[in-house]
Amino acid sequence: MHHELEVFDNEEALARGAAAFIVERAQHAVAQRGRFCFAVSGGHSPWRTFEELTRRPMPWEETEIYQVDERVAPLGDGERNLTHLEESLTHVAAHIVPMPVEARDLDVAADDYAALLPERFDLVHLGLGPDGHTASLVPDDAVLELEDRLVGVTGVYNGCVRMTLTYRALARADQILWLVVGPGSREALGRLLAGDEVITAGRVTAPHSLVMTTEPRD
Repeated sequence: MHHELEVFDNEEALARGAAAFIVERAQHAVAQRGRFCFAVSGGHSPWRTFEELTRRPMPWEETEIYQVDERVAPLGDGERNLTHLEESLTHVAAHIVPMPVEARDLDVAADDYAALLPERFDLVHLGLGPDGHTASLVPDDAVLELEDRLVGVTGVYNGCVRMTLTYRALARADQILWLVVGPGSREALGRLLAGDEVITAGRVTAPHSLVMTTEPRD
């Protein structure tokens, strides 16, 4: 998959650039179809971007936000991606569709979430871990091979079981936006841009992909 690349001087500049890009995609989607379907990953990279988005002319009432992945933890837990997402969007009218990770049967809950997903995502935000993982598609996990499911449940990774969109679900994206911040992911970023499918992020496919990063490239 070909990746466009934009390099920013710092995290603040990246957040502004990402917010402007998201607003443009959202306004276009709403003008064309009346709604904007947006899937968001966890991690620290999107927090500043969402804070910036709340100050911009986003069509929030027509925006549906889905989770790319989530840790299995109680509602309100500081480890939950949803906790930070809701805190960032407290003062806007966005409709968030949370992953049901409090369910007793996580496999059934994953199927229930899959039934809520749109046929196409206008935009999917992804991060990139130092080990080359994205979403919660983590190395050597059985979830990587779930070709017949849109949502899966991982084994324990860094102390947590997680629910995640699979490759099949991510392939519903019309556009991927990668936000890569910090030198820890520099090697993985190089491998992603080189099309290395050994890392799990390298197996994501979509018609269009834009990488925004603070890491300089040679």
